[in-house]
Amino acid sequence: MAARFIVEADGGSRGNPGPAGYGAVVRDGDTGQIVAEAAEFIGHATNNVAEYKGLIAGLRAARELDPDASVDVRMDSKLVVEQMSGRWKIKHPDMQPLAAEAKTVFPRGRVTYTWIPRERNKDADRLANEAMDAGKAGRQWEPRKPAPAKAAVAEEPPLETAAPKAGWAAPADLGTPTTFVLLRHGETALTPEKRFSGSGGSDPELSEKGRWQAERAAEALAARGSIQAVVASPMQRTRQTAETVAARLGLEVRYEEGLREVDFGAWEGLTFAEVRERYPDDLTAWLGSAKAKPTGSDESFTTLTHRAGVARDKIIARHPGRTVLVVSHVSPIKTLVRLALGAPPDSMYRMELSAASLCAVQYYADGNASVRLLNDTSHLR
Repeated sequence: MAARFIVEADGGSRGNPGPAGYGAVVRDGDTGQIVAEAAEFIGHATNNVAEYKGLIAGLRAARELDPDASVDVRMDSKLVVEQMSGRWKIKHPDMQPLAAEAKTVFPRGRVTYTWIPRERNKDADRLANEAMDAGKAGRQWEPRKPAPAKAAVAEEPPLETAAPKAGWAAPADLGTPTTFVLLRHGETALTPEKRFSGSGGSDPELSEKGRWQAERAAEALAARGSIQAVVASPMQRTRQTAETVAARLGLEVRYEEGLREVDFGAWEGLTFAEVRERYPDDLTAWLGSAKAKPTGSDESFTTLTHRAGVARDKIIARHPGRTVLVVSHVSPIKTLVRLALGAPPDSMYRMELSAASLCAVQYYADGNASVRLLNDTSHLR
């Protein structure tokens, strides 16, 4: 059954026009629990532009959670609600393309719009102000680490059985963290040649060595005995790796679209040297800014950060206090590690992540995170 979400969105401008930002939250339509957040400083803009951008970000976050969902948008902007409901004409040229973009996120008929008073839109307003404060400080807003859902904690096993094993458990006074054991997929034919292999290419399967690596990872994780759930990117190489491990553990695999690799566009299948020769300016821009995109791609590392953060939050909400094997790719895993460390985007270029390697990150109820392991390949020796 498709999900039902509530999107609350807001935007603001300190000057109108002036430094502007937006915020949006996505709530579970049945429980009211926040399942995703988005915010961004957008530079010099009007209140209305910021409000529309907040709406688009909220709809996109809801679509990443479930593209088949129905959505109830709630905003304190009478203008946006009436225009998107079709009751008011959109005359301003700055609003027209934004409204058109918002209408493309979900099919017609799956989104409704409701006006709410400002005091009932506090979470989105808070995020918009956080984004503007971040912009004033010369940085972009970063998502917070969420607290696990309290309602689900009571249903989990006692502390002794839910706590991670093999040295991944935190001191008891910090509570039971949610642990991600991050497994990069095994090798494909492209891996040893260090060719770009994202979500826009040929979607290669594991090579013979890659299948051997997946088996070794399965043996090691079975020996540790702490994995309680398996979540993976839906791409072929991650599916094969995850299914190999899950079969050994007697678990099912849940697939999460937000864990897929970046789309590398025209760079797919090329080596770094080949990209540098063919697209030198685009490569330089990409290495210098998290907002730059590979040639012909719609995805930057900033885009990846958002969807990986949404995926992380969904997994934590589903498995509070448990140990989850997350099978993904180089860029999403490095992003999750980077966010846990609070490190800048360029730190991703300083991490080594081998095929079939293991990392571990723990997330605590107070919002803190701890990186416990990075690029462990001892099971492959």
